[in-house]
Amino acid sequence: MMISDFIKNKHLANRAGFGMSLQQITDFEQQSPKAIWNVYAQARPFHPISFSSEQRAVDYTTLSQLNASDKKLVQQLNRKRNIEINLNFLEAMVHGEDQLREKMAFFWHGHFASRVINANFSAHLLNEIRKHALGNFRDLLFAVSKAPAMLSFLNNQQNKKGHPNENFAREVMELFTMGRGNYTELDVREAARAFTGWSYDKDGQFLERRKFHDIGSKTFLGKTANFDGNDILDSILEQPVTARFITRKLYRFLVNEQVDEEIVSLLSRNFYHSGYDIKQLVNSIFTADWFYDSKHIGNKVKAPIELMAGIMRMLPMEIAYPENLIIYQKLLGQMLLYPPNVSGWPSGKAWIDSSTLLLRMQLPQIWSGLRPLDLDVHNDDDLDMGLKQSRALEKAYKNPKISIDWSTVEVTFGGRDPFRILLQGQISFEKALRDEYDSKNIRLAIIEAMSIPEYQLC
Repeated sequence: MMISDFIKNKHLANRAGFGMSLQQITDFEQQSPKAIWNVYAQARPFHPISFSSEQRAVDYTTLSQLNASDKKLVQQLNRKRNIEINLNFLEAMVHGEDQLREKMAFFWHGHFASRVINANFSAHLLNEIRKHALGNFRDLLFAVSKAPAMLSFLNNQQNKKGHPNENFAREVMELFTMGRGNYTELDVREAARAFTGWSYDKDGQFLERRKFHDIGSKTFLGKTANFDGNDILDSILEQPVTARFITRKLYRFLVNEQVDEEIVSLLSRNFYHSGYDIKQLVNSIFTADWFYDSKHIGNKVKAPIELMAGIMRMLPMEIAYPENLIIYQKLLGQMLLYPPNVSGWPSGKAWIDSSTLLLRMQLPQIWSGLRPLDLDVHNDDDLDMGLKQSRALEKAYKNPKISIDWSTVEVTFGGRDPFRILLQGQISFEKALRDEYDSKNIRLAIIEAMSIPEYQLC
């Protein structure tokens, strides 16, 4: 079956970014996939994400020195800043020009899953991930492994000579690099000894505490030497299985949950021999003919963040209470900065159940003001990051004050079929739906197209 360039371009927009924006429609209709990819692949300056306050949050190593009242204020301040970091990251996904960087950062954010309250740590880790998202995997791995957020989350500040804590060493191998089955329990114990003393100071700077480091000989992956943490990471990167583990996971994220092992083998070999060049790997995927095969188009369930960002990119909107977006993230099951555990978020059909599917399909209507939110948010101070619902804010999320610039949308969509623009593949009842609307009802047609099950796929 011949696939039009427009369908290919929409496919690329969904996988290399967070969907097509309103401003991109004309370009995507007129340009070739190669030309569109060249836009995504452009090198752009890196702009870090932060919070607005210049005052640094108190490092959690000093919390024990505070009284209960001051400790509570510090925690509230950090939670408020984490909300701001969350929303700034989402804003970059929606409006940032560097869509490929933000999409890859979203991938690595789930891969290197971490969950800490300290906002300085959160911002630092997120920016390290975003900075290296399309760079070299070695640089990314070292940056993340030495980030205070990850060292804290995986308890390596408790990893000391004579009393090794294996949590950090195990997760680095199992979840971040080689995958389960490619190392032994001896490797975990010896790697933990090598990582002893890896910590951070009161300002959140990486610090090797030499007096806590085990300087003894260690045997790791069949080699014996006086390894330290850097040596362990380099030894892991020397293993071709590491390149395959990363490539396979990225294939599932960018291409298809059903993995073509032959293609992954070829990609991973090239990735390994490139010295772990992430940009080269991504380029190999998005410029391959097989990427545009019909079996890869419209086959993935959008993650909640992808769904929200996609709607926001297509419909220009002003949001009176941006904090409400945290609530929708929570209800849909994916809060940025707050993965459920070190394994990160699920994927594919795991996002869909009876309650979330209904909310996902109603989201365009709720945000357009056609219906209220019928669900209540349960209090969970940890997950809410301290976001307390006042009566006014609760009313706002039930009937969010979102104004959509429908006049611009209608001008752009004028003469265009919204189902063709918004849906990736053909649907059996598309013509019946389309016939319900004429040019005067383009607004309702767009909302309807975004509210059917097929819009959940990309």
